[in-house]
Amino acid sequence: MIPRYRSYLSYTDRLLQDTTYLKSNRNLTERIVDKIILQLNRVYPQVLTNKEAEKFRCLQTPLRTRLSDLLKHLTKKGERECQEFYRALQNNGDKVYATLPSRSSLNLSDPLEISPNQEKVILNDHGPVFFLACFSVAAGLAFLMYYNNVEPKTPGSAKKVFGFTAIGFGRHIRNILISFLEDATLGQ
Repeated sequence: MIPRYRSYLSYTDRLLQDTTYLKSNRNLTERIVDKIILQLNRVYPQVLTNKEAEKFRCLQTPLRTRLSDLLKHLTKKGERECQEFYRALQNNGDKVYATLPSRSSLNLSDPLEISPNQEKVILNDHGPVFFLACFSVAAGLAFLMYYNNVEPKTPGSAKKVFGFTAIGFGRHIRNILISFLEDATLGQ
């Protein structure tokens, strides 16, 4: 019995589990199989030698027989070869790759296992409160800059706030705020 959990499921086990599905899948056409064989032949280091690639691409042999022989050959060769087969299948037959039975039990943390349709983009993990806090700071600074330009003669203007605000920021932002204060002071 083949284990169902990702931590125990090697590429060889997955290939053994997926073999019957791959042999019976009609979306796996002769063109796709030929592309997979060529990729396995051209990858460095070679998974299939030239002689093996010619054998599996022989048009006199039916496609399902060649595919069956290829899958048996790869499971005998080892783990890396099976992994390269899955990589070639994903590159050349994404629809077939996405519907594999072994993928239903996978954890998608492996970069090889993420298809373009399932890719999730995470910009940050801070959440909406962090966004609101940053937006509030930016809006507050914009308000202070506007207030400073509209009424520069007001006692206790925004210049003092900018001066104290510069203390808590990094070097680049501090330099910008201080240069703004110097420019504003020179203009009066």
